[in-house]
Amino acid sequence: IGALAEFWRSGVIDRAGRFSSGLKTDRLRKTDEGYEFVLVRAEESGGDRDIVITQSDIENLLRAKAAVFAGIRSLISSVGVDLESISKIYVAGGFGNFIDLEEAVTIGLVPDVPRNKYRFVGNTSVYGAKLCLLSRQARERAREIARKITYLELSVGNTFMEEFVSALFLPHTNLELFPSLSLSTKSGEGGGAGDGPASRKVGEEEKGIRHVRTLAAGMK
Repeated sequence: IGALAEFWRSGVIDRAGRFSSGLKTDRLRKTDEGYEFVLVRAEESGGDRDIVITQSDIENLLRAKAAVFAGIRSLISSVGVDLESISKIYVAGGFGNFIDLEEAVTIGLVPDVPRNKYRFVGNTSVYGAKLCLLSRQARERAREIARKITYLELSVGNTFMEEFVSALFLPHTNLELFPSLSLSTKSGEGGGAGDGPASRKVGEEEKGIRHVRTLAAGMK
């Protein structure tokens, strides 16, 4: 997540996640499998080979972050609320313990809302199990919550896939969803596919859109 965020901020990749062809560094190299960027050279890492991020790695991360964000958007749309009306967002598990919130927002993994709305709550399944073992009141509360849970099938209808395709850009096709990102982040400082993210208008990125739709086709 951190590497992808920094790649975009510095112009190493464009909004569709493609490496800049005009990048002047020997860290970007082409292999039989495609482009890769050297993060740490073998002699610096103590290992026997370079640590790299490949174009395929980036595409996989874009799919994953797009699925998360599309799921969030589909969920709030299905229950008829908006992000502004949500007072708290709980992020649980090991993922929540170690994620850098600003970088997650930068790549469009999580919504760009006031940061004090986020609560990182750790291993809630273990904590909840302990509460239920020790408290009848907690068990009843758990039953009450379970009765109110609604299952949302994301594969039904077109909403999720439409949201997914839109979220395959950095941070998103609709930059208005990420108002707190600085102008320098949105514009990218560097040359990407030579020219950086904001040197082209979103509507002019036909090549990027075709590339993203190709990625999305693999999810169907």
